[in-house]
Amino acid sequence: MQHPHYPDIDPVIVALGPLAIRWYGLAYLAAFALCWWLGSRRAARPGSGWTAQEVSDVVFYGAVGAVLGGRIGYTLFYGFEQLARDPLFILRVWEGGMSFHGGLIGTLLALAWFGRRTGRTFLQVGDFVAPLVPLGLGLGRLGNFANTELPGRATESVFGLIYPCASDAVRALNPFCTGEWEAFARHPSPLYQAFAEGLMLFAVVWWFSSRTRPVGAVSGVFLLGYGVLRTLTEFFREPDVHLGFVALDWLTMGQLLSIPMIAIGILLILRSRPAAQA
Repeated sequence: MQHPHYPDIDPVIVALGPLAIRWYGLAYLAAFALCWWLGSRRAARPGSGWTAQEVSDVVFYGAVGAVLGGRIGYTLFYGFEQLARDPLFILRVWEGGMSFHGGLIGTLLALAWFGRRTGRTFLQVGDFVAPLVPLGLGLGRLGNFANTELPGRATESVFGLIYPCASDAVRALNPFCTGEWEAFARHPSPLYQAFAEGLMLFAVVWWFSSRTRPVGAVSGVFLLGYGVLRTLTEFFREPDVHLGFVALDWLTMGQLLSIPMIAIGILLILRSRPAAQA
């Protein structure tokens, strides 16, 4: 089977001297803008209990938490060895390297702070924000794709792409790749995750949250949905070379970190059921 080659995407959109606008950074800016737009639509509904200013504030807090937590989480979960060699690595966000699970922790802390300031419970804030997040996650995965990050596992599938040897991520996985292209195709795992954790998860959580639900139910559906979809899409993604499989010869770090999300999601859904029946 003749597989197509990975598209030639320059990660830098435009460079002005030492300053550069990159697809990866633009993806994050677009994600936060989309969250604000979706949140503004939700807040405009009668009886939402949210103002336009509160939407702007919660998106700003969430963005700061996501970026700081995502970068710190990446260096702790995936890039600690590189951080030990180069401490300034943690500051070079534009080079890529963000952890969703770290970003989630940072965002949760930011939402808790916002809830305290506005007199809302943590779960009330989480239920409002959860439907806004998935499309932003999908955009982040498209940024990974533009950076030629997260190469997938080798495949003969019609969806496979032949990756370039010039990619740092590919060379780390395949040090014998010295020509222009690898000799085999890989799953484009960032696109799979953009579809699953972005579009599919958005459709489910947005639909579920379109009706009034018990407090915590929407947050639970988001956590459960993301955890399950991330676990499934990880089977197509090549584990980080310095980590490999962390357990059982098949469990990746992304899957391991998704287990608590699945458990907490199920608990929140079950916890909300008595309230729905009362």
